[in-house]
Amino acid sequence: MSAADPPDAVHPIGVARRSADSSTSVRANRRWWNSDADAYQAEHGQFLGAADFVWCPERLREADARLLGDVTGRRILEVGCGAAMCSRWLAGQGARPVALDLSDRMLAHARAGAQQTGIDVPLVQADGEHLPFRGDCFDIAFTAFGAVPFVADSARLMREVARVLRPGGRWVFAVTHPIRWIFPDDPGPDGLLASTPYFDRSAYVEFDGTGEATYVEHHRTLGDRIRELVAAGFRLVDLVEPEWPAELDATWGQWSPLRGAILPGTAIYVCESERTDG
Repeated sequence: MSAADPPDAVHPIGVARRSADSSTSVRANRRWWNSDADAYQAEHGQFLGAADFVWCPERLREADARLLGDVTGRRILEVGCGAAMCSRWLAGQGARPVALDLSDRMLAHARAGAQQTGIDVPLVQADGEHLPFRGDCFDIAFTAFGAVPFVADSARLMREVARVLRPGGRWVFAVTHPIRWIFPDDPGPDGLLASTPYFDRSAYVEFDGTGEATYVEHHRTLGDRIRELVAAGFRLVDLVEPEWPAELDATWGQWSPLRGAILPGTAIYVCESERTDG
């Protein structure tokens, strides 16, 4: 199967800001990532690596940032793993990761990565709003641009992560910085012109000729996100906004040296469960 002949191909003809519930978001995004997985890996696979942990287009690596803390012997859940390169890197650090994703085609790339590297991690196909694990079974959970913006009820996802983490567990996730939502997805000068209200929480939806959603992404403000975390029982330890490296001249979608010099592109939330034993 090639990128030119993806499974369940999608053909969006338009974009809108409109509501999209959980079932619509799951259906659209599973189909999108199944269709786009081969092309995505062809374009970004070298940057992401086969067993590497890069948090964001600003190239902040977990090897340097250590946002997860000590991972040796820790049972770790990756929510929205894509090709699972981060989980394979963690396995090489002595962790015990489990990698979860909505897309079976992305998980096919994860299996290919395991064959390439000889590092095999358990893979699970599931929706981030419904984690198929018992409570208190992971020490750490994380995602680098996976799951969180693609679910309609991200507050539920936070509660699900809190449920499967042991008391005191750490939850770290990277998403597009919410300030970016007021600007067009353009790496050039047009991407510096604010055009969408920051407080417009309607979803970004691409749709096909029948009006059916083919891709859905949801916006939450910084305040929304913090309230979700607190309500789920987390304490925000840090909010990391990686700066654009002076030596980095590459672009990744809407990320570019031009925009990176002016606007934050990524927000990484570092949280800990406030639950305690007993």
